[in-house]
Amino acid sequence: MDIDTKERVAEIRRLNEQFRTTFRGGQILLTASVAELPDMVKASALEKVAAFKDFNEENDPYQERDYGSFDHCDREVWFKIDYYNLTLDSASEDPADVSKTKRIMTIGLAQDW
Repeated sequence: MDIDTKERVAEIRRLNEQFRTTFRGGQILLTASVAELPDMVKASALEKVAAFKDFNEENDPYQERDYGSFDHCDREVWFKIDYYNLTLDSASEDPADVSKTKRIMTIGLAQDW
């Protein structure tokens, strides 16, 4: 991995962490099964997403901090951040550039996958 790639990955990771911990800088989508959960369960799941720190080689092989999963109220919850262009009709050409990228974080249950 060259220096430029390391710097780009570091910027993608920073932007993902900022989005995941503040819910600012993108859009959040809930799968139907998460949307149907009681409000208190949804709220506490969102808090766990924001506080998630258990990134490792298995769930974060590219070190972008774009995926995680955890147990919550007897359910496995996952989140995934994807990178789209600003018109949301294709992938972003550069996820490290906020002027070209819209982050979408989907939150779901293992049964949705």
